[in-house]
Amino acid sequence: MAAAIAWADQPEREIIPGFHGRLIHSDRMTFLLWRIDAGAPLPEHNHEHEQVVHMLEGEFELVLDGVPHRCTAGTVLVIPPNARHSGRAITDCVVMDVFAPVREDYRSGEGAATLLGGVRE
Repeated sequence: MAAAIAWADQPEREIIPGFHGRLIHSDRMTFLLWRIDAGAPLPEHNHEHEQVVHMLEGEFELVLDGVPHRCTAGTVLVIPPNARHSGRAITDCVVMDVFAPVREDYRSGEGAATLLGGVRE
């Protein structure tokens, strides 16, 4: 895939309550640009994908394997495959997540349902 893609051209959908995302899939990675509402919780979960969280705006507390991390604009946090993680938005946030390999569950529309106890997109 060699193409310039505009985030604004990607549909935004509420994947879990308070988490509004736009997705782009390459051959080997999934990129997810989040707009997260203040106070929105991220239920504890894990997945086989390595995940890189890049905080662009706001403040988010992410708990990784039981250790809380206060993330603010400019923070990058690497989540290893299968690591348990959860969190909550302290303020309104903008976050870029990158997953490898591709999140086929997000591509198929199952996303949150497969990870967060049956929540449907």
